[in-house]
Amino acid sequence: MITLTSQHPNLIERPAMFNRRIFTHLAAGAAVLALWGGQTQALAADEAPDALIKRVSSEVLDTIKSDKAIAVDMTKIIALVDSKIMPSVNFQRMTASAVGPAWRQATSEQQKRLQEEFKTLLIRTYSGALSQVSDQTLSFKPLRMAADDKEVIVRSEIRGRSDPIQLDYRLEKSGDNAWRIFNLNVMGIWLVDTYRTQFAQEINAGGVDGLIGALAARNKANAAKKV
Repeated sequence: MITLTSQHPNLIERPAMFNRRIFTHLAAGAAVLALWGGQTQALAADEAPDALIKRVSSEVLDTIKSDKAIAVDMTKIIALVDSKIMPSVNFQRMTASAVGPAWRQATSEQQKRLQEEFKTLLIRTYSGALSQVSDQTLSFKPLRMAADDKEVIVRSEIRGRSDPIQLDYRLEKSGDNAWRIFNLNVMGIWLVDTYRTQFAQEINAGGVDGLIGALAARNKANAAKKV
């Protein structure tokens, strides 16, 4: 288990139930399936969620595999994640869900800080995983959805030299009719739900400000690490 700070041993920077090898492949796949950025343009309102994932994931995979410098340059990796993945995630919903009931009691400034620190944490996590991408491929399962569905799950697998890894995405149709991600399921474990458990421990110990401080400390420590 990787602790957030020495004073906060229960808050981890990645879900505790994943071992290092599995999480590396998971996060790499999560970043690779960067459906929600395209070329940082608005998402097509008439594009099905699974088609969107397939299209943009191929673009990102090709970028990583063709530009060898990305794998050794954390600045480039972070820029890739920030530009292609994060812009079209429903990040407010993701953060609010991870924080849990305390989100509603947080001030607007606290909510802003939580989103900033959580975003930084995820970008750094995904960026580290992206540097490990090599020969992984993606396989998608048929999408089950009705015409009027507002939330769907796109199911896929990461395939490489080891056993396939389940990777599912929960998406919602936003006000502009574009699909955006708000949760990720790896091998039966929903990412946001796992963070919620960890964040709750920090909130119980030090309130919302305690969680913000712990996330900021973890992000500062991560930024100081050599790639």
